[in-house]
Amino acid sequence: MEQPDVSVVVVTWNARDHIERSLESVRGRDVIVVDNGSTDGSATVAADAGARVLRAPGLNVAELRNRGARLARGGVLAFVDADHEIDRDWIRIAVDTLERADVGATGSLCIAPPDGTWVQRMYDALRGRTDRAGDAEWLGAGNLVVRRAAFDAVGGFDVGLETCEDVELCHRLRGSGLRIIGDGRLRNVHFGDPATLRSLFESELWRGRDNLIVSLRGPLTLRALPSMLVPVIDLLLLLALGVSWLFGLRIGATVSAAALSGLLFLALLRTARMARHLAGWPPVALGQAFAVAFVYDAARALALVAKAGHRRRA
Repeated sequence: MEQPDVSVVVVTWNARDHIERSLESVRGRDVIVVDNGSTDGSATVAADAGARVLRAPGLNVAELRNRGARLARGGVLAFVDADHEIDRDWIRIAVDTLERADVGATGSLCIAPPDGTWVQRMYDALRGRTDRAGDAEWLGAGNLVVRRAAFDAVGGFDVGLETCEDVELCHRLRGSGLRIIGDGRLRNVHFGDPATLRSLFESELWRGRDNLIVSLRGPLTLRALPSMLVPVIDLLLLLALGVSWLFGLRIGATVSAAALSGLLFLALLRTARMARHLAGWPPVALGQAFAVAFVYDAARALALVAKAGHRRRA
């Protein structure tokens, strides 16, 4: 069977240090780079690499992806962010998977840079891995391949969302009767993983903004409950910790201790999940994992009431 044409949609904003590597990994395809107003020459690098460049400053990620999709010529849409590098056989394997009529999209969890910082290594453990091919509830749009007809049928990404637009798209694809397949063979490296605890906090403060909204829209499964409930519980504990400082020593100390214990306990639960990906459970690595888990949880909780722009995160 002749394989359909594939169009690659690359979204970028000031990613000159990464985009050349990303475009090299998709060379020879119909590539559309949607530039969100870069000032570092990213658009020029993309044009020199042979990509079609669409300048679209000031738009959110969902609208950038949709605009790129509208320009695409292929029957398959591959969304690859500018700070991702995909393996040589990534598109071929993805297209083979999409030949199954019941599959709407495929991809995999990304992996950290091989020379990444300890924060990136621990964030990689937090994210987990796609070890084998199988059904997934959702996949990230930084490396996602979707059948064009299915994408158009559900209306593309929801431009009303600042974040989690990929999760929400996958929910609608699954709601239409299609499967989302995660496949560990679709290996891709994310060079944009946060390298410090500060960048991790800012990243998750942005990324967690629409998490609760999208979770409530989708099917309420047991697997999805922690993502929805933990930030809410953490926020209540943080509020209790803040309010306790306003009271007298006896009451305030009791409330503070209880709230802090709750925050630490939830971070420890996340650390325990991360430890499954840490060989030998070395004490230093466990301490690093706990630091990443705590910052991640705090940022996701504060994202419910705070606002952080994507460009600040970048």
